Amino acid sequence: MLPEIWSFPETANYAPGLDLTGYRVEATDGGIGKVDRHSAEVGCCHLVVDTGPWILGKQVVIPAGIVTSVDRATETVFVSRTKEQIKNAPEFVPDEADTEGHHRMKLADYYLAFFR
Repeated sequence: MLPEIWSFPETANYAPGLDLTGYRVEATDGGIGKVDRHSAEVGCCHLVVDTGPWILGKQVVIPAGIVTSVDRATETVFVSRTKEQIKNAPEFVPDEADTEGHHRMKLADYYLAFFR
């Protein structure tokens, strides 16, 4: 059974209402950037991460379902993907409207492929 990709896992230590904007993001093999935006929209929880200079400032969407832990003391979000996997994720383009949900489906397909 595949996990719910757009909701925080119960084990992630995320509390509803907690704003993760500005938190550092750690992949399984090191830091990848900071949370630029955080959406807690039911059924579509995600982080927009600014990856900074290590991949030329690309922004990527990380679905809440791949967050493994939130450490409030160090303001760090840990995710269950490598830096390379996040680097290869579809880029977030803020001006593109996703009224049909195509970008969200593309993201879900990309991240869920690692569970199969």
